[in-house]
Amino acid sequence: MLKIIENLKIILILLILISDSRADEFKVNLNKDVSSGYTDVTKSLPGKDYKDYGMQIVSKAEGFPVRHGENSIRFEVRMGDCNPDHTQEKDGWSDCDNDRERHEIKAGSDNDSMKNGKFWFAWSLYLPKDHINLFPLKNALGQFHQRGGPPVFMFEERDEGYKIVRTIGDDDYDDKLLIKTNDMLGKWTDVLINANWSKKEDGFFKLWINDELKYDYKGPTMTGKNVYQKYGVYRTGLSRYINYKNIENLDKCLKNEKFENSYTKIFSNLKKDKYISHNNSIEIFEKCKKYYDEIIIPTTVVYFDEVRKGKSRSSVIK
Repeated sequence: MLKIIENLKIILILLILISDSRADEFKVNLNKDVSSGYTDVTKSLPGKDYKDYGMQIVSKAEGFPVRHGENSIRFEVRMGDCNPDHTQEKDGWSDCDNDRERHEIKAGSDNDSMKNGKFWFAWSLYLPKDHINLFPLKNALGQFHQRGGPPVFMFEERDEGYKIVRTIGDDDYDDKLLIKTNDMLGKWTDVLINANWSKKEDGFFKLWINDELKYDYKGPTMTGKNVYQKYGVYRTGLSRYINYKNIENLDKCLKNEKFENSYTKIFSNLKKDKYISHNNSIEIFEKCKKYYDEIIIPTTVVYFDEVRKGKSRSSVIK
Protein backbone atom coordinates (compact mmCIF):
# COMPACT_ATOMS: atom_id res chain seq x y z
CA MET A 1 0.00 0.00 0.00
CA LEU A 2 2.81 2.39 0.92
CA LYS A 3 4.52 1.61 -2.39
CA ILE A 4 1.34 2.49 -4.30
CA ILE A 5 1.07 5.81 -2.43
CA GLU A 6 4.72 6.60 -3.17
CA ASN A 7 4.19 5.82 -6.86
CA LEU A 8 1.14 8.08 -6.95
CA LYS A 9 3.19 10.89 -5.40
CA ILE A 10 5.86 10.47 -8.05
CA ILE A 11 3.25 10.54 -10.83
CA LEU A 12 1.70 13.68 -9.33
CA ILE A 13 5.07 15.43 -9.16
CA LEU A 14 5.80 14.49 -12.77
CA LEU A 15 2.42 15.84 -13.88
CA ILE A 16 3.09 19.13 -12.10
CA LEU A 17 6.54 19.40 -13.70
CA ILE A 18 5.08 18.70 -17.16
CA SER A 19 2.35 21.27 -16.56
CA ASP A 20 4.89 23.90 -15.43
CA SER A 21 7.11 23.11 -18.42
CA ARG A 22 4.19 23.51 -20.79
CA ALA A 23 3.24 26.81 -19.14
CA ASP A 24 6.82 28.04 -19.61
CA GLU A 25 6.50 27.36 -23.36
CA PHE A 26 3.76 29.98 -23.51
CA LYS A 27 5.27 32.58 -21.15
CA VAL A 28 6.73 35.80 -22.52
CA ASN A 29 9.09 37.92 -20.45
CA LEU A 30 8.85 41.60 -21.36
CA ASN A 31 11.15 44.11 -19.69
CA LYS A 32 9.92 47.50 -18.47
CA ASP A 33 11.68 49.15 -21.39
CA VAL A 34 9.00 47.85 -23.76
CA SER A 35 5.97 47.08 -21.57
CA SER A 36 4.43 47.68 -18.13
CA GLY A 37 1.20 47.10 -16.25
CA TYR A 38 0.83 43.41 -17.14
CA THR A 39 1.45 40.42 -14.86
CA ASP A 40 1.27 37.37 -17.15
CA VAL A 41 1.91 37.64 -20.87
CA THR A 42 1.74 34.49 -23.01
CA LYS A 43 2.08 33.39 -26.64
CA SER A 44 -0.98 32.97 -28.82
CA LEU A 45 -0.12 29.51 -30.20
CA PRO A 46 1.04 26.20 -28.72
CA GLY A 47 4.79 26.11 -28.12
CA LYS A 48 5.92 24.14 -31.17
CA ASP A 49 3.72 26.21 -33.54
CA TYR A 50 5.02 29.59 -32.32
CA LYS A 51 8.15 30.17 -34.40
CA ASP A 52 11.33 31.65 -32.94
CA TYR A 53 11.07 34.62 -35.31
CA GLY A 54 7.39 35.15 -34.45
CA MET A 55 8.09 37.49 -31.54
CA GLN A 56 11.48 38.85 -30.54
CA ILE A 57 12.81 41.56 -28.26
CA VAL A 58 15.16 43.57 -30.48
CA SER A 59 17.49 46.48 -29.75
CA LYS A 60 18.39 49.88 -31.09
CA ALA A 61 22.06 48.86 -30.95
CA GLU A 62 21.33 46.18 -33.57
CA GLY A 63 19.75 48.74 -35.89
CA PHE A 64 16.07 47.96 -35.19
CA PRO A 65 13.47 50.74 -34.81
CA VAL A 66 12.81 51.72 -31.17
CA ARG A 67 10.33 54.33 -29.91
CA HIS A 68 11.91 54.98 -26.51
CA GLY A 69 14.69 53.34 -24.55
CA GLU A 70 16.84 50.56 -25.99
CA ASN A 71 14.39 47.83 -27.09
CA SER A 72 11.19 47.13 -29.02
CA ILE A 73 9.06 44.05 -29.80
CA ARG A 74 9.28 42.65 -33.33
CA PHE A 75 6.50 40.44 -34.74
CA GLU A 76 6.71 38.47 -37.96
CA VAL A 77 4.17 36.27 -39.75
CA ARG A 78 5.12 34.20 -42.78
CA MET A 79 2.84 32.18 -44.98
CA GLY A 80 1.87 29.02 -43.10
CA ASP A 81 2.30 30.36 -39.55
CA CYS A 82 -0.69 28.73 -37.86
CA ASN A 83 -1.47 25.84 -35.53
CA PRO A 84 -2.37 22.69 -37.51
CA ASP A 85 -2.70 20.49 -34.42
CA HIS A 86 -5.80 22.09 -32.92
CA THR A 87 -6.03 19.36 -30.27
CA GLN A 88 -3.48 21.40 -28.31
CA GLU A 89 -5.99 24.23 -27.95
CA LYS A 90 -8.54 23.97 -25.13
CA ASP A 91 -11.37 25.13 -27.40
CA GLY A 92 -10.24 23.04 -30.38
CA TRP A 93 -9.58 26.17 -32.45
CA SER A 94 -7.17 25.97 -35.39
CA ASP A 95 -6.05 29.01 -37.39
CA CYS A 96 -4.99 26.67 -40.20
CA ASP A 97 -8.54 25.31 -40.50
CA ASN A 98 -10.04 28.80 -40.43
CA ASP A 99 -8.09 30.68 -43.11
CA ARG A 100 -5.86 32.51 -40.61
CA GLU A 101 -2.25 32.97 -39.49
CA ARG A 102 -0.79 34.72 -36.47
CA HIS A 103 1.96 35.52 -34.03
CA GLU A 104 0.38 37.41 -31.14
CA ILE A 105 0.92 37.71 -27.43
CA LYS A 106 -1.86 38.18 -24.89
CA ALA A 107 -2.45 39.33 -21.33
CA GLY A 108 -5.39 37.07 -20.59
CA SER A 109 -4.75 35.70 -17.11
CA ASP A 110 -7.01 36.40 -14.14
CA ASN A 111 -4.44 38.98 -13.02
CA ASP A 112 -4.61 40.91 -16.31
CA SER A 113 -8.21 40.50 -17.52
CA MET A 114 -10.64 43.31 -16.68
CA LYS A 115 -14.18 42.72 -15.38
CA ASN A 116 -15.04 46.42 -15.19
CA GLY A 117 -13.57 49.82 -14.43
CA LYS A 118 -11.55 52.61 -16.02
CA PHE A 119 -8.13 51.98 -17.57
CA TRP A 120 -5.56 53.72 -19.73
CA PHE A 121 -3.61 51.96 -22.48
CA ALA A 122 -0.80 53.06 -24.75
CA TRP A 123 1.39 51.55 -27.43
CA SER A 124 3.50 52.66 -30.36
CA LEU A 125 3.34 50.84 -33.69
CA TYR A 126 5.95 50.87 -36.47
CA LEU A 127 5.45 49.66 -40.04
CA PRO A 128 8.69 49.27 -42.06
CA LYS A 129 9.03 51.34 -45.24
CA ASP A 130 8.66 48.18 -47.36
CA HIS A 131 5.47 47.09 -45.55
CA ILE A 132 2.76 45.81 -47.93
CA ASN A 133 -0.94 46.33 -47.27
CA LEU A 134 -2.30 42.86 -48.11
CA PHE A 135 -5.96 43.82 -48.39
CA PRO A 136 -8.36 42.04 -49.02
CA LEU A 137 -6.51 39.90 -46.47
CA LYS A 138 -7.20 41.55 -43.12
CA ASN A 139 -4.29 42.30 -40.77
CA ALA A 140 -5.30 42.65 -37.12
CA LEU A 141 -2.55 44.52 -35.26
CA GLY A 142 -4.03 44.42 -31.78
CA GLN A 143 -7.38 43.67 -30.15
CA PHE A 144 -9.39 43.77 -26.96
CA HIS A 145 -11.10 40.39 -26.74
CA GLN A 146 -13.48 39.05 -24.12
CA ARG A 147 -14.44 35.77 -22.55
CA GLY A 148 -18.01 34.84 -23.33
CA GLY A 149 -18.35 37.07 -26.37
CA PRO A 150 -16.72 38.40 -29.56
CA PRO A 151 -13.75 40.81 -29.63
CA VAL A 152 -15.02 44.23 -28.55
CA PHE A 153 -12.42 46.42 -30.28
CA MET A 154 -9.99 45.33 -32.99
CA PHE A 155 -7.27 47.33 -34.74
CA GLU A 156 -7.15 46.20 -38.35
CA GLU A 157 -5.26 47.21 -41.44
CA ARG A 158 -7.80 47.30 -44.25
CA ASP A 159 -7.94 48.95 -47.68
CA GLU A 160 -7.19 52.53 -46.58
CA GLY A 161 -5.19 51.87 -43.46
CA TYR A 162 -5.33 51.30 -39.71
CA LYS A 163 -8.94 51.08 -38.52
CA ILE A 164 -10.73 50.51 -35.25
CA VAL A 165 -13.54 47.94 -35.50
CA ARG A 166 -16.17 47.78 -32.74
CA THR A 167 -18.34 44.69 -32.16
CA ILE A 168 -19.98 44.95 -28.75
CA GLY A 169 -22.20 41.87 -28.84
CA ASP A 170 -23.66 40.15 -31.89
CA ASP A 171 -25.74 43.07 -33.19
CA ASP A 172 -23.22 45.89 -32.90
CA TYR A 173 -20.75 46.97 -35.58
CA ASP A 174 -18.81 50.10 -36.38
CA ASP A 175 -15.46 50.83 -38.02
CA LYS A 176 -13.47 54.03 -38.50
CA LEU A 177 -10.21 54.85 -40.22
CA LEU A 178 -7.62 56.07 -37.73
CA ILE A 179 -4.64 56.68 -39.99
CA LYS A 180 -3.73 55.73 -43.57
CA THR A 181 -1.11 53.04 -44.12
CA ASN A 182 1.05 55.39 -46.21
CA ASP A 183 1.23 57.80 -43.25
CA MET A 184 2.58 55.02 -41.02
CA LEU A 185 5.43 53.69 -43.17
CA GLY A 186 8.89 54.11 -41.71
CA LYS A 187 7.71 55.98 -38.62
CA TRP A 188 6.18 55.37 -35.21
CA THR A 189 2.44 55.81 -34.66
CA ASP A 190 1.46 56.50 -31.04
CA VAL A 191 -1.84 55.10 -29.72
CA LEU A 192 -3.45 56.25 -26.47
CA ILE A 193 -6.74 54.86 -25.10
CA ASN A 194 -8.96 55.67 -22.13
CA ALA A 195 -11.67 53.04 -21.59
CA ASN A 196 -14.34 52.23 -19.06
CA TRP A 197 -15.22 48.54 -19.27
CA SER A 198 -18.92 48.24 -18.54
CA LYS A 199 -22.03 46.40 -19.73
CA LYS A 200 -24.05 49.56 -19.07
CA GLU A 201 -24.41 52.93 -20.79
CA ASP A 202 -21.68 54.46 -18.60
CA GLY A 203 -19.01 52.69 -20.67
CA PHE A 204 -16.73 54.66 -22.97
CA PHE A 205 -13.76 54.20 -25.27
CA LYS A 206 -11.65 57.20 -26.30
CA LEU A 207 -8.69 56.86 -28.65
CA TRP A 208 -5.94 59.24 -29.69
CA ILE A 209 -3.53 58.79 -32.61
CA ASN A 210 -0.36 60.87 -32.33
CA ASP A 211 -2.08 63.06 -29.69
CA GLU A 212 -5.16 63.69 -31.86
CA LEU A 213 -8.55 62.39 -30.67
CA LYS A 214 -9.78 60.05 -33.40
CA TYR A 215 -12.50 57.97 -31.77
CA ASP A 216 -14.94 58.77 -28.98
CA TYR A 217 -17.54 56.10 -28.20
CA LYS A 218 -20.03 56.13 -25.32
CA GLY A 219 -22.08 53.08 -24.34
CA PRO A 220 -21.57 49.44 -23.32
CA THR A 221 -17.99 48.26 -23.93
CA MET A 222 -18.41 44.58 -23.13
CA THR A 223 -20.98 41.78 -22.96
CA GLY A 224 -18.90 38.87 -21.66
CA LYS A 225 -17.24 37.85 -18.43
CA ASN A 226 -14.16 40.04 -18.82
CA VAL A 227 -11.93 41.83 -21.34
CA TYR A 228 -8.30 41.11 -22.10
CA GLN A 229 -5.69 42.50 -24.48
CA LYS A 230 -3.81 40.88 -27.39
CA TYR A 231 -1.37 42.36 -29.87
CA GLY A 232 0.97 41.33 -32.65
CA VAL A 233 -0.01 40.18 -36.16
CA TYR A 234 -3.20 38.21 -36.85
CA ARG A 235 -3.94 37.66 -40.56
CA THR A 236 -7.50 36.67 -41.53
CA GLY A 237 -8.88 35.78 -44.95
CA LEU A 238 -5.85 34.28 -46.70
CA SER A 239 -8.21 32.88 -49.33
CA ARG A 240 -9.46 36.40 -50.12
CA TYR A 241 -5.95 37.45 -51.07
CA ILE A 242 -5.33 34.31 -53.17
CA ASN A 243 -8.72 34.58 -54.89
CA TYR A 244 -8.09 38.21 -55.78
CA LYS A 245 -4.57 37.55 -57.07
CA ASN A 246 -6.09 34.83 -59.30
CA ILE A 247 -9.01 36.96 -60.47
CA GLU A 248 -8.69 35.92 -64.16
CA ASN A 249 -8.38 32.24 -63.24
CA LEU A 250 -11.36 32.61 -60.93
CA ASP A 251 -13.38 34.02 -63.84
CA LYS A 252 -12.49 30.95 -65.93
CA CYS A 253 -13.45 28.66 -63.09
CA LEU A 254 -16.87 30.24 -62.60
CA LYS A 255 -17.62 30.00 -66.34
CA ASN A 256 -16.32 26.47 -66.82
CA GLU A 257 -17.89 25.01 -63.71
CA LYS A 258 -21.23 26.77 -64.35
CA PHE A 259 -21.83 27.91 -60.79
CA GLU A 260 -25.05 29.49 -59.59
CA ASN A 261 -25.75 33.14 -60.44
CA SER A 262 -24.99 34.12 -56.86
CA TYR A 263 -21.32 33.32 -57.45
CA THR A 264 -21.22 35.75 -60.37
CA LYS A 265 -22.28 38.52 -57.99
CA ILE A 266 -19.65 37.45 -55.47
CA PHE A 267 -17.02 37.52 -58.22
CA SER A 268 -18.15 41.01 -59.24
CA ASN A 269 -17.81 42.26 -55.66
CA LEU A 270 -14.34 40.75 -55.36
CA LYS A 271 -13.22 42.31 -58.63
CA LYS A 272 -14.67 45.73 -57.81
CA ASP A 273 -14.14 46.16 -54.08
CA LYS A 274 -11.65 43.34 -53.38
CA TYR A 275 -13.82 42.28 -50.47
CA ILE A 276 -16.27 39.40 -50.00
CA SER A 277 -17.44 37.55 -46.90
CA HIS A 278 -15.05 35.13 -45.27
CA ASN A 279 -17.32 32.11 -45.80
CA ASN A 280 -17.88 32.96 -49.48
CA SER A 281 -14.16 33.39 -49.95
CA ILE A 282 -13.32 29.99 -48.48
CA GLU A 283 -16.07 28.28 -50.50
CA ILE A 284 -14.92 29.81 -53.80
CA PHE A 285 -11.30 29.01 -53.03
CA GLU A 286 -12.06 25.34 -52.39
CA LYS A 287 -14.08 25.04 -55.60
CA CYS A 288 -11.66 26.92 -57.87
CA LYS A 289 -8.15 26.37 -56.47
CA LYS A 290 -7.39 23.76 -59.15
CA TYR A 291 -7.50 26.63 -61.68
CA TYR A 292 -5.15 28.88 -59.70
CA ASP A 293 -1.52 29.85 -60.09
CA GLU A 294 0.57 29.43 -56.95
CA ILE A 295 0.51 32.60 -54.85
CA ILE A 296 3.02 33.38 -52.12
CA ILE A 297 1.55 35.73 -49.52
CA PRO A 298 4.22 38.29 -48.51
CA THR A 299 5.61 38.25 -44.98
CA THR A 300 4.28 40.80 -42.49
CA VAL A 301 6.66 42.46 -40.00
CA VAL A 302 5.59 45.06 -37.43
CA TYR A 303 7.13 46.54 -34.29
CA PHE A 304 5.49 47.46 -30.99
CA ASP A 305 7.02 49.55 -28.22
CA GLU A 306 5.86 51.36 -25.06
CA VAL A 307 2.98 48.87 -24.57
CA ARG A 308 1.52 50.02 -21.28
CA LYS A 309 -1.59 49.60 -19.14
CA GLY A 310 -2.50 51.59 -16.04
CA LYS A 311 -5.14 53.39 -14.06
CA SER A 312 -3.96 56.87 -15.03
CA ARG A 313 -2.73 58.66 -18.15
CA SER A 314 0.61 59.47 -16.52
CA SER A 315 1.25 55.78 -15.79
CA VAL A 316 1.22 54.86 -19.52
CA ILE A 317 2.81 57.97 -21.06
CA LYS A 318 6.44 58.89 -20.51
